[in-house]
Amino acid sequence: MRSKLAILAPVSILALAACGQSRDLEPQAGSSLPPAPFGAGERPNAEELLEMETLAAPERSVELRRRSEEREDDPFDLPPD
Repeated sequence: MRSKLAILAPVSILALAACGQSRDLEPQAGSSLPPAPFGAGERPNAEELLEMETLAAPERSVELRRRSEEREDDPFDLPPD
């Protein structure tokens, strides 16, 4: 029983990984894309709707410390009650 499970598990994972869609996104039959935002001249397409805004995925700020520095006192670092 375990040998069958050991064989079926990787095969099923590979089958699930291979079933991804490779065509463009379109709305389902009988539905449409959401209306244009207020003030916009035209309705955005599916790719434009999937783009993340800057606030949703901000760029990473990496500040490397070149030497050890004393930490400032944190007034909110209180001991537990």
